[in-house]
Amino acid sequence: MAARPDANLAGIHEKDPLRMSNQYSIIIHWRQQGHTFSHKVSEGDYILKSFERKGALLPFNCRNGCCTTCAIRVINGNIDHKEAFGLSREVRSKGYGLLCVASAQGSLEVETQDEDEVYETQFGRFFGCGKLKTGLPIDEG
Repeated sequence: MAARPDANLAGIHEKDPLRMSNQYSIIIHWRQQGHTFSHKVSEGDYILKSFERKGALLPFNCRNGCCTTCAIRVINGNIDHKEAFGLSREVRSKGYGLLCVASAQGSLEVETQDEDEVYETQFGRFFGCGKLKTGLPIDEG
């Protein structure tokens, strides 16, 4: 059986985007657990996924940018979080993001947020503003 042409290229990583891109120092303060994690994340790599590969277990749920379980607030730096569909543009502009679909645009420091806090920031102004009706809708008959 013939050897593969690249079999003798140990240590050379052709077309490996994680090894060819910039690396950024990322610090995550998991406020609720009192832990701080840090390591370098490759440009374009999802932050949550990168930290998981290093053994850091951070909060998440959907991994699709739709819920707010992995919500963070940026302390220093910038993230690309255009895929964070679970957050409005207004909330994202206030420094919130979602780790599961965020990638760093340079060195970054973030802090995890409570789901309720993010939910209230995003939707709180819409709920509890209407007139309260008692009884079931079928009772209105």
